[in-house]
Amino acid sequence: QVQLVESGGGLVQPGGSLRLTCAASEITFSLYDMGWYRQALGKERELVAVFTSGSTIFYGSSVKGRFTISRDNAKNIVYLQMDSLKPEDTAVYYCKAYHLTRAYWGQGTQVTVSS
Repeated sequence: QVQLVESGGGLVQPGGSLRLTCAASEITFSLYDMGWYRQALGKERELVAVFTSGSTIFYGSSVKGRFTISRDNAKNIVYLQMDSLKPEDTAVYYCKAYHLTRAYWGQGTQVTVSS
């Protein structure tokens, strides 16, 4: 069965950095668009970043200039480098893989930005 497993979340101070990792299995990884989404407590889930199978990248407006998405197709991994973190970045971060009608989600990893 398809699995997406996020890791790298945790507690960080404002202005700090974290790198999230999403490891995929049982998919032809290179064919899938890969994305990061987040959901803060009491808020809607929102797009953070997408790295398509065709190497197109786009970011949500709230993270532009601070976050960087990358992928390693040989390792079936997508990363999210998060710099200059703010308290409003606090959320559960989810990995998503999608191709045509298929879409898969990871279980999420908690990121907390606080002093």
